[in-house]
Amino acid sequence: MDRTLIQEILEVVEQAGIASAKLTGMGLKNEADAAAVEAMRERMYKIQMQGRIVIGEGERDEAPMLYIGEEVGSGTGPGVDFAVDPCEGTNLCANSQRGSMAVLAASDRGGLFNAPDFYMKKLAAPPAAKGKVDINKSATENIKILSECLGLPAEELVIVVMDRARHKDLIKEIRATGARVQPISDGDVQAAIACGFAGTGTHCLMGIGAAPEGVISAAALRALGGHFQGQLVYDPAVAQTSEWEGLTKEGNLARLAEMGITDPDRVYEASELACGENVVFAATGITDGLLFDGVKFEKDCTRTSSLVISTLDNTARFTTTVHIKDGAQSIALR
Repeated sequence: MDRTLIQEILEVVEQAGIASAKLTGMGLKNEADAAAVEAMRERMYKIQMQGRIVIGEGERDEAPMLYIGEEVGSGTGPGVDFAVDPCEGTNLCANSQRGSMAVLAASDRGGLFNAPDFYMKKLAAPPAAKGKVDINKSATENIKILSECLGLPAEELVIVVMDRARHKDLIKEIRATGARVQPISDGDVQAAIACGFAGTGTHCLMGIGAAPEGVISAAALRALGGHFQGQLVYDPAVAQTSEWEGLTKEGNLARLAEMGITDPDRVYEASELACGENVVFAATGITDGLLFDGVKFEKDCTRTSSLVISTLDNTARFTTTVHIKDGAQSIALR
């Protein structure tokens, strides 16, 4: 990978975000996802690279669009691996709620963990707490450490947790420390990344979410110098999701073994989930969110708000792009 790819990667998430945003609030989550996937794929194929999807929409037979193992790009140039979520928060997009975005992580070939379609226990925290909080510690212990690292009383800390039945005890424990809980319905990637920036009002992400999104979050936090750890969840009794109805712990362990994961309880650091020498994270807001605005459709232009974080030049770029329509006559400055 090199710096010339950063602009093109930005355009990939911009186009996916615009395509999905056209269906915002229509209640069509699958259609919004499909629109984003097609736009992302079309732009990727124009990039001079040997690209490969390592985290996508599933296996080829299950998802014809941006499937795991699909090759993208011109077929010449640097080898790049991608973890993609063309419409992170499809329910949020369908219902015009905050936090939906088009997002991806990219790295040199072999630089992203091929996360199975499982769940993952996650812990994200600011750079000041990196290596001090630990996913094996209790929420109570981590909040005490976080308080000390940030110089804030527990009562001023905001901990983001997915609003799921499996987190009932976790939420109770967090609140017992005096810290505040911010429950979210979907889209924990943006919440994890917000932990890497001061002033967002988000200090930590705890709990269980999707494993593929964990890799994308890890890539962003690694580039920001923040803390991220992930541990795969394979026990249906822990995941507590209807998606795993009929599955067993033993069956899931067998699936992991088939995927080459011999230590299912291993705790992965950000540098292991996104281990490439060069790592790029890119996202464009579909709906308004904590880090950036959603797509705005105006008479003569379309505006997108994006974030690109890169280890290539150690930057985090917040970008507003004005996509000018043919025949435009009046474009507002803001």
